[in-house]
Amino acid sequence: MRRVSFFNVVSLALGLAFLYLPIGILIVYSFNASRLVTVWGGWSVRWYLQLLEDAAIREAARISISIAFTSAVAATALGTMAALALARVGRFRGRTLFSAMIYAPLVMPEVITGLSLLLLFVALNLDRGFWTVTAAHTTLTMCFVAVIVQSRLASIDRSIEEAAMDLGCPPLRTFLTVTVPVAAPAIVAGFLLAFSLSLDDLVIATFTTGPGATTLPIRIYSDVRLGVKPEINAICTVMVSAVALMVIAASLVARLTDTRATKAAIAP
Repeated sequence: MRRVSFFNVVSLALGLAFLYLPIGILIVYSFNASRLVTVWGGWSVRWYLQLLEDAAIREAARISISIAFTSAVAATALGTMAALALARVGRFRGRTLFSAMIYAPLVMPEVITGLSLLLLFVALNLDRGFWTVTAAHTTLTMCFVAVIVQSRLASIDRSIEEAAMDLGCPPLRTFLTVTVPVAAPAIVAGFLLAFSLSLDDLVIATFTTGPGATTLPIRIYSDVRLGVKPEINAICTVMVSAVALMVIAASLVARLTDTRATKAAIAP
């Protein structure tokens, strides 16, 4: 058994501290009673209560959640179909180009993606707002869904699907009753990832938004430019908590599915 060296432990601790210590400080100071964010004034939830009275923040949060949910649903459907084509169709003309188009947004700088979508919407003479931001987020997040679902489909034993079709199950019913349940953890994980990416996106939303469609990250960025307020710490803590809950939910779904699959495999 390989022993863990002191250098590895220190490196890991410093790396985790660099990533999570600022988030921990933000969460602690969101309960600060003082209006000065750098001066501790005791524990209080007054800033969370003030969030409920801030109409601009509430409206921005509503818009962000609506955009995130709508784009996540569309991205999950489109990404799953793209993953199915890559994992099940086999070799077809244009597969290399199709794969490149799927993977390109993953490595493309968000500034380039946002600017390209802005030029497209201007060329089409579309009024920028809720639906343009939704379309932009769907374009970005469907690629992540496709990669996740494709990796899951590649690990599925195709003999299960072939056995269902040999027994007379039509292809569509085989997909809905065999493939989808087995790939459900990846589909759910893709949906949650798409929702999270859309919820905290700033760059692409800045390029594609318009009047009446100010998302929560844009609102936070606008307020921070004038100085960090305690309410900003509170709303950021709420966003961190929401993302953490989604990650925990995805982990529980994946663990539950694996447990059921293991029991089914060892059952007589």
